Amino acid sequence: MATEHLGDRMARLRGLADLTQEGLSERSGVSVDVIRKLEQHRKHSARLPTLHSLAKGLGVELTALLGDPPGVPSSGEADPPQLVAVRRAIMPPLFAPPVEPAGVERLSLPVLRAELSEGWTLYHAAEFGRLMDVLPGIVADARLLAGVGSPEQRAAGQAALGKALQLGGHLAIRLGKTDLALSALERAFAAAGDSSDPLLAPMVSNSVAWAYQRQARLDDARNLAVHAADGVEREHADTSEGVRVWGGLLMSAATSYARSDDYETANDMMVTAEKAAGRLATLPPPADGKLVSVFSRSSVRIERVRLAVQHERPEEALTLAKGIRLSKDTPPSWRTWLLLDVARAHTDVGDAAGAVRALERLRQVAPGWVRHHTLAVAIVTDLWNGPSRPPGLRKLAEFLGVTV
Repeated sequence: MATEHLGDRMARLRGLADLTQEGLSERSGVSVDVIRKLEQHRKHSARLPTLHSLAKGLGVELTALLGDPPGVPSSGEADPPQLVAVRRAIMPPLFAPPVEPAGVERLSLPVLRAELSEGWTLYHAAEFGRLMDVLPGIVADARLLAGVGSPEQRAAGQAALGKALQLGGHLAIRLGKTDLALSALERAFAAAGDSSDPLLAPMVSNSVAWAYQRQARLDDARNLAVHAADGVEREHADTSEGVRVWGGLLMSAATSYARSDDYETANDMMVTAEKAAGRLATLPPPADGKLVSVFSRSSVRIERVRLAVQHERPEEALTLAKGIRLSKDTPPSWRTWLLLDVARAHTDVGDAAGAVRALERLRQVAPGWVRHHTLAVAIVTDLWNGPSRPPGLRKLAEFLGVTV
């Protein structure tokens, strides 16, 4: 669970791998002192490159080390019916007899695109339970439109199917089901090849790169993002959709560099992306921004704050955060990451009151994201064990289930 201490989880995984602390140190390249402090609760968090190294040394995915993401916690029991329905929608039964399509008369592409837009809204609001309820129907509707009508209509249906399956992939990643995510994204990429949207394949590639990052496959993630970004830059650099997809891929590649402990290269790429985002003001906006990559000056700056925090540069992170002007379409998920990173940076510079203010703001704007977020738990734990406990800290600890 998210409230389990990182050190306890690491010790349990180390025991399953039959490794001593020294053995894990040798396999991961992380010092025995850091491992010992984490397991003894004298250290409550670690830089993301360190966590990637520990996960690699333990032979597990990063998600196994960090604990359950904000979604449906795993319990070792069978998947709940909602998740079974999502699996069935993404991967229909094999060798099943064909089913005659129904409901073609009432279903149209605009209706389906509205369903997709609402689905992505639920995702960015961390409404994962509601999204699991509606996603199977969205995927079924998209499959229906992808198989009927003229070639142009089927191509448009394939584009919708690709976005629906991409949404399923993102949901699966949030639920800690990376294998299901990659299966969904593989199908999304295939639909993109038959679709009318030339930017869908690179958008799906970006999602695959994210899944690879969660599996600590950083080289694979970086290479995929760079290759896809090069293609978009060559062919679609003159549209806002193209700039947004290219920028999202560049940010993804930078994140992989950062998690490989190459902060300078990552920061250079982020600065390039932030400058390129300025071009969006001179181009016509996309018809439906919710179905295109999240990319803007504010999203790049949010990611730069995150990378600075993860590389123990809290003063730099706070300076970057002061200059952010969030665009109106910045989704709650990105606002969550920003406030969490600001809270972490305040904690790291010894400003407990500033950290509490950031977390209280986050609890107001995105309670669904923060409630079980491992970083929020780590920050509150650090604050509670710190030299001062500002007003509001106890309420946050109780809200997150942190033992006080």
